[in-house]
Amino acid sequence: MSAALYVALLHYPVYDKNHKLVATAVTNVDVHDIGRLSATYGVPKYFLVTPVEQQRALVREMLSHWLTGHGATYNPRRKQALELAVVVPSLADVVAHVQQETGKRPVTIGTGAAQRDGTVSYQQMRKLLAAWDGPAILVLGTGWGLERKFQESLDYNLAPIVGRTGYNHLSVRSAAAIMVDRLLGAD
Repeated sequence: MSAALYVALLHYPVYDKNHKLVATAVTNVDVHDIGRLSATYGVPKYFLVTPVEQQRALVREMLSHWLTGHGATYNPRRKQALELAVVVPSLADVVAHVQQETGKRPVTIGTGAAQRDGTVSYQQMRKLLAAWDGPAILVLGTGWGLERKFQESLDYNLAPIVGRTGYNHLSVRSAAAIMVDRLLGAD
């Protein structure tokens, strides 16, 4: 694969279960598990995106414990995973960070559980990423998914993960693991 794949976990603009636009709360387990996923698959950085300053401050405090506090010596493997985390207010900040780091504008790849027109399969996206010589950002939504117009503004949208039943409400951690494995994992 030629493109470096970054991961961005967005807490806004997303829907709640009543289809209202909200900013969801950052959860401790998402921070840790997506960090571990990123370290396992060689994701250069993963971004926790929330416009809520109190949430960003909370995440910075938690990261401080694991990166420079007692947690850093207690569990160096966790430190290694969480060193990849960057906390920012918006996807525009993610794009700017990646562009500054790589010198190239990243393509954005949306995700979601709903069936929609114009999605790209994982096989197609692997081929696109192999041919792309710049960075890419896998954009994950929390809550009940990314806001529709925001999602449509992204460069690509992946087809949803489809299981064997009609049930389709994976945690973002589980969905992220499946998606990253399909895009970066060994065949």
